[in-house]
Amino acid sequence: MTGTLRRPKRGLWRRIVDFALTDVNTLVDGGLDGAAIERLEEVLLEADFGVDITLELVEALERAASRGAIATEGDLRDTLRARLAETLAAAEPPAGGLAAASPPRGGAPGVLLLVGVNGVGKTTTAAKLAARLQAGGGRVLLAAADTFRAGAQEQLRAWAERLQTDFVGGTPGADPASVAFDAVAAARARDAAWVLVDTAGRLHTQDDLMRELVKIDRVLGRQVEGAPYERLLVVDATSGQNVMNQARQFGASLDLTGLVLAKFDSTARAGTVVSVVRELSVPVRFLGVGESPEDLEEFSPDRYLDKILAPEP
Repeated sequence: MTGTLRRPKRGLWRRIVDFALTDVNTLVDGGLDGAAIERLEEVLLEADFGVDITLELVEALERAASRGAIATEGDLRDTLRARLAETLAAAEPPAGGLAAASPPRGGAPGVLLLVGVNGVGKTTTAAKLAARLQAGGGRVLLAAADTFRAGAQEQLRAWAERLQTDFVGGTPGADPASVAFDAVAAARARDAAWVLVDTAGRLHTQDDLMRELVKIDRVLGRQVEGAPYERLLVVDATSGQNVMNQARQFGASLDLTGLVLAKFDSTARAGTVVSVVRELSVPVRFLGVGESPEDLEEFSPDRYLDKILAPEP
């Protein structure tokens, strides 16, 4: 027999029970002792909940236990779920936009701007969004505003051919804002319902590139009133607290409407979603769960909580 069998990753709830609360009766009888609190905090921090949220959750569980509100493992899970649901409810997606799955005004395309650092999966996410919108019946145009990275134009063009969507690119080194301008003009001429603008990866420390991003945003707004319809920050969900840093930094330059968590693994980084919503009030919109066009899951707080708190064996 070749290879080795890999043990399935345990979900967040299983890790809490197995590692932090090996005997729920200790919590029911007398609350969390110091050792259990320390272990619970460790599990939550490893899942990227962040210090503030971790302390809030542990305190909430302690209070519930001390007043007799927790008598079973199910009670404990329900208490944790209620606190997390309350946090996630603090940030709601904007009205309309992708939630409405229809362009904002008759005759004007819905313009989506995708931003983020290098290597997080913006281009693949743009393709997944295009497939999703196309499935809804709207004609989609993909715009490659990354005119600097070798192969960026070809990568998005290949996705456009695969999905049979329209495509607009630019010559190497061209002004990315001019590509965005041309894309909207082409969308109007071709009666496309949506324009997805894929931008070059950049760090917040690259002031010239951040100014370039603001210029793209401004040009799109001049082409279509209210554009971009959505400003989505694509992040690598496995990068831990770097997600928070990137959201803060891009949010300082653009009015972000949401995050897309690419490479999302709910068993490993469950707290990233909660941290972003709690600290930045930016809603999570989609989870990238694979490489295929259909592997883009619309974020649902209820479904997310069901997944991370599933009492699997």
